[in-house]
Amino acid sequence: MPPPHIGLLGAGGIARAHLPGWLELGARVGVHTQDGSAEKLAAEYAARGHDVTAVPTLPELLADCRAVDICTPTPTHKDLALAAIAAGRHVVCEKPLALTVADAEDIAAAADAAGVRLHPAHVVRYFPAYAAMRDAVVRAELGAVAVLRFTRGGARPQWAPWFGDPAQSGGVIMDLMVHDIDIARWVAGDVVRVHARTRGVEHATGAPAGVVTATAVLTHASGAVSHVSGLWGLPDQRFRTTFRIAGADGLLCHDSTAVPGFRITAQGERAANEGIPSSPMTESPYLSELREFAASWDDPAVRPRVSARDGIEAVRIARAAVESSRTGRAVELTTAPAAPPGPAPAPAAANEEPTR
Repeated sequence: MPPPHIGLLGAGGIARAHLPGWLELGARVGVHTQDGSAEKLAAEYAARGHDVTAVPTLPELLADCRAVDICTPTPTHKDLALAAIAAGRHVVCEKPLALTVADAEDIAAAADAAGVRLHPAHVVRYFPAYAAMRDAVVRAELGAVAVLRFTRGGARPQWAPWFGDPAQSGGVIMDLMVHDIDIARWVAGDVVRVHARTRGVEHATGAPAGVVTATAVLTHASGAVSHVSGLWGLPDQRFRTTFRIAGADGLLCHDSTAVPGFRITAQGERAANEGIPSSPMTESPYLSELREFAASWDDPAVRPRVSARDGIEAVRIARAAVESSRTGRAVELTTAPAAPPGPAPAPAAANEEPTR
């Protein structure tokens, strides 16, 4: 069979993390951007002998691809996803799926009606430490889970101006903490109450951006409580993630900085202060998630570990946290009944942590 043609939208840091995965899977990749950066990215990879080309317009890309990978700023996700779905293309979309619950639901409904696959790219589910932790919980190795703590922090993103506008990025909660919000729900089930607080000025005006921290307390329908903390720090802030899962029969902990061989690198070229974490020793979780997504196109039995509903609920909880932080009051949530959790597919063997 000829290699699948993937339409990659975007040429920034996260696109550079996805592109090597598609090439590893044997795909030919067409890249489209609106600022000319697609030509530079395609030229870099073409010079190394890869089948990567720049596509000047979105209609041209959609006319000749099997699936679309959306790696553009969050405010553009809905329009691009709907255009790809209308063209009958499968869609993988970087987190968060959208800035609002209504937009996320619109994307999912359109994909369902069109009969195409929609994969919200919550890549942390593919990181071995998190996948193994979740499997341990599913197997009841910790007993009934009671308290979950997650932290994630690094240098404040300043390589693209939209990060500094909460109306476009959603701020530290929507852009960074949504990773662990998704993991908390994946592990402990649906969330019924959110109470959050943010410290620091999220809106960056062009001057050196200050430190921003946020904490969200999630109450799960099961009675478990998750504490999720995020940090956008100074330029020299070391990237670090941790989790600590306490159950009736045990405690499971992880610290990314304690994992031997862990380091942060970037694929290709990068702007100052931009890092896409990766390890040279093992398979990239970005490759793992793209492989699982691609396997689902022709086999209904393949169910990627991230569903459209997972993408919607991550947005719902993150929006509630943003609202709680704004008002100082807890936000009550209601969600549709979820299917019982099952074991995750076998994780890739990697020691990596993601940022955007």
